[in-house]
Amino acid sequence: MAIIMNMDSQFLTHNSHQAGTVAFKANDPNLRRLGQQPLQYTAALIGELPRNMPGIYTLGGGRQVGKTTTLKQWMLALLESGVESARLAFLSGEIIDDHHHLMSILRNTIADMPTDCLLYIIVDEVTYIKNWDKAIKYLADAGELEQVVLMLSGSDLMLMQEAKMRFPGRRGQADKVDFHLYPLSFSEFVKLAEGNVTVDIDVLYARFYDYMKHGGYLTAINDYAKNQTISRATLMTYSDWIRGDMLKHGKQESYLKEILNGIIKHYTDQITWNSLAKELSIDHPTTVNGYVSILANMDAVFVQQALLEDKLVGAPKKARKIIFTDPFIFHAIRAWMKPCDNPFAEQIVPAVDDAVMSSKLVESIVVAHYRRYYPTYYIKAEGEVDVAYVKDEKFWPVEVKWRNQLRSKDLKQIAKYKNGLVLSKVKQTASYESLPTEPLPHYLSTFPTE
Repeated sequence: MAIIMNMDSQFLTHNSHQAGTVAFKANDPNLRRLGQQPLQYTAALIGELPRNMPGIYTLGGGRQVGKTTTLKQWMLALLESGVESARLAFLSGEIIDDHHHLMSILRNTIADMPTDCLLYIIVDEVTYIKNWDKAIKYLADAGELEQVVLMLSGSDLMLMQEAKMRFPGRRGQADKVDFHLYPLSFSEFVKLAEGNVTVDIDVLYARFYDYMKHGGYLTAINDYAKNQTISRATLMTYSDWIRGDMLKHGKQESYLKEILNGIIKHYTDQITWNSLAKELSIDHPTTVNGYVSILANMDAVFVQQALLEDKLVGAPKKARKIIFTDPFIFHAIRAWMKPCDNPFAEQIVPAVDDAVMSSKLVESIVVAHYRRYYPTYYIKAEGEVDVAYVKDEKFWPVEVKWRNQLRSKDLKQIAKYKNGLVLSKVKQTASYESLPTEPLPHYLSTFPTE
């Protein structure tokens, strides 16, 4: 079996595939941990990742969302499709200092790999490497990547934007070169937990209550599947990453805590940078904006703007809503803000059981699902509509009502739109004052429908 003979020993842990697929499954740290879990997920995204076309590709996504494991599963799929093990290499950006070091490692790796065939090289967490883009641009311009599928991953979503700006004309011929890995959607979680079978409406609702507790993060999902709880350590793992990455951006932990507290206090409410700054010790609203922008680039929060209905874009001068992109992030941040012995029992379950807080959680879940596929806003006019997504050159308003009964006064604004939809807690599909209503968990279990 051909192997990469001179690979630096510090990278060998993540390259056990050189000993074959059986050894890879048994010895790779990510695949081994995955194999020990009761619920083992394979992202549909793996089927979209490149197979036979060279180019510079990116995979973005938030911390702890499973990017590294997904890339290992992609490697396994390539091996099982017949790609020779010596044509694959995995490099961890966390132990590469700068672009000089990266260039040297890539050149040495390529030199040790087979010639006259397509090579696959992954640089995981490339944004850890200082000036990483300089090395990639130089090698691309020098023609040294012409037979390489180079996959760059990063938890900072600016990675994708930087690749677009810095490598124009150098990305390759593939139709899609940038990929985004999200936490599991509700429909993906249901399929993982129940299999590809038709699920009874009561089971769907039970699963949705579970989803409100653990969101789409596999570590939390498997915690709950094994023990019907989410450990404090699992929650801390995520909050520690958030804090650590913000410190790497030169930000202050005290300011971060204040801003996160403000987001939770006003969760799903309309706020401006000015109004939020006035409640904090931070002097200037641009500072608040800067912190939130970094959180958004980390895929931890989504900033939902109000819709300019005539232009189908966000209203820059109107208030915004700031939501966490997954319920697990919300719970992890709360557990960090207010430490306790058992955050699952003392914070998560009470939040899901509380009428007001659960409504906010459900609204944020719906918003987070839509923003994966469409430009997503809210409507602020005489009244408010929770979601307005843009599709086919028009907007589609959606109201979320997580209560046992619908009330006319709560639907006045969305009733003005002929194409409105109400997602409700009620278990039957119906029409309420000419508005179509859908049971929310059932709707999300098939989302997106097209």
